[in-house]
Amino acid sequence: MMLRPLLERLRLARSQGRARTRLDRLLGDKAYSSRANRSYLRRRKTKATIAEPADQRANRLRRGSAGGRPPSFDREAYRLRNTVERAINLLKQNRAVATRYDKRAVIFEGTVQVASIRIWLRDLTRSTNTA
Repeated sequence: MMLRPLLERLRLARSQGRARTRLDRLLGDKAYSSRANRSYLRRRKTKATIAEPADQRANRLRRGSAGGRPPSFDREAYRLRNTVERAINLLKQNRAVATRYDKRAVIFEGTVQVASIRIWLRDLTRSTNTA
C-alpha cells in the first residue's frame, strides 16, 4: 500500500547528471509480496526479491496449473537484507531514533548521525581492546 508512493518519490543522487528514479533490485520482506506490488515492480523493470508467504504459496499450489509459476527468488540477495535490518535495529536502540520526537527532518538526520557515530566508536573501542 505504501510501496508505490515511496518508490515514486525516490531519488538516488549520482555524482553527475540527474538523480536515478528506478531501483535495480528491491529486497523486501513477506509483507510486500502482494500481486499488486509485484506487478508494479515489473512495470518499473525492478527485480523483486521478496519471500512468498506460506498462505500465498498454498493458494497458488491449490489452484494447480492455473495458479501460475512461483515468483523468482534469489536467496543470496535476500540474505543481504539481514545486514540492513541489524543496522536499523542498532540505530533504534537509541531512544531518540526509535521514537522520532524531532519535528524537523534535519534534526532527525543529525540524531541518526550521532547515533551512528556512537555505534562506530563503540565497535572501534571493542576491536582495539581485543587486538
